[in-house]
Amino acid sequence: MQSLIAKTLAGLEPVLADELRTLGASGIRELKRAVAFDGDTEMLYRANYELRTALRILVPIHSFPAYNERNYYEAIREIDWSEFMRVDDTLAVDAIAQGEVFRHSQYVGLMTKDAIVDQFRDRYNRRPSVNTVAPTLRVNVHVQGTHCDISLDASGDSLHRRNYRRDTVEAPLNEVLAAGMVLISGWNGRGPFVDPMCGSGTLPIEAAMIATRTPPQQKRESFGFFKWPDFNRKLWETVKKEADTKIQPFEFPILASDKDSRARNATSINVMSAGLENTVRVEKIPFEKLLPPEIPGVLIANPPYDERLKMDDIAAFYKSIGDRLKQQWAGWDAWLISSNRDALKHVGLRPSRKITLFNGALECSFQKFELYEGTKKG
Repeated sequence: MQSLIAKTLAGLEPVLADELRTLGASGIRELKRAVAFDGDTEMLYRANYELRTALRILVPIHSFPAYNERNYYEAIREIDWSEFMRVDDTLAVDAIAQGEVFRHSQYVGLMTKDAIVDQFRDRYNRRPSVNTVAPTLRVNVHVQGTHCDISLDASGDSLHRRNYRRDTVEAPLNEVLAAGMVLISGWNGRGPFVDPMCGSGTLPIEAAMIATRTPPQQKRESFGFFKWPDFNRKLWETVKKEADTKIQPFEFPILASDKDSRARNATSINVMSAGLENTVRVEKIPFEKLLPPEIPGVLIANPPYDERLKMDDIAAFYKSIGDRLKQQWAGWDAWLISSNRDALKHVGLRPSRKITLFNGALECSFQKFELYEGTKKG
């Protein structure tokens, strides 16, 4: 067993922790934008392949205090980097530094790189090259004050890249955020799912992958740990096969709709890229004309915030959303995400839950509206 860290977006820590419990991880501890857990090599591989709300999986290798640049450089050099890479391999360093001692993340990253390559140069009279795009080894550095954590990045590319997005419209949702929103909603595939403002289709695609139990990284060809000296290909193939055999059909409708033909086309392309064209139905229709499926389910929408996407009268637009929900969607649970909290007040419904999430740099409120007959007004 080893200590592992799964990085995520702010607000999704409890969701990721639940995913890890389902996966069978132990020692789960929620952190800021991350969840720590314990697991063996199989768990490391499964976490990368199966977690929907993780951005990266890190393997901590060393923690130490550093009070100045010399302390830091020497501590990095004390790590035996030949355990993790060869002199012919390539290297990248991702660093975040906060506090009074180390104020510049880029400089901390440069010091880390120098210490590693200097160790190899002293031993072999040669040094590894830097490759920031596809390195053999990606090192993650986190410095908070004088405390320094050094980890290996097992994922490589960020895990939000599912490799199904082939087309996009303005302000697409991050895939990890979309999956987190679906999981927060409690939708479990036992009823219809509707996104009436689907944009690039990220929400309905992530919902369909959850409903069919399709691994989020099924289309990924490689991970960072593929290049590690101790990579166990046979174990990896077993992990992948076991996850893939759990894929199942889905009987309820998943509907992605948008009034914009450009969004409809982008969603259709991405749904086909994900191999979900028989699961997700895509339509061009404005929300005010959209009729709900007969069986109640869950609706999640990411309406314009009047931040990135400008609208003439955002208050009236949000009021029209609330009016339509009250008139046509009784029996459904509706969730709206927006950074425009004033606009959300114009929905005219009392939310039963409010959760703070981040869509990029925008702090958003993700709100649940229970649409029973005679819905109360806020």
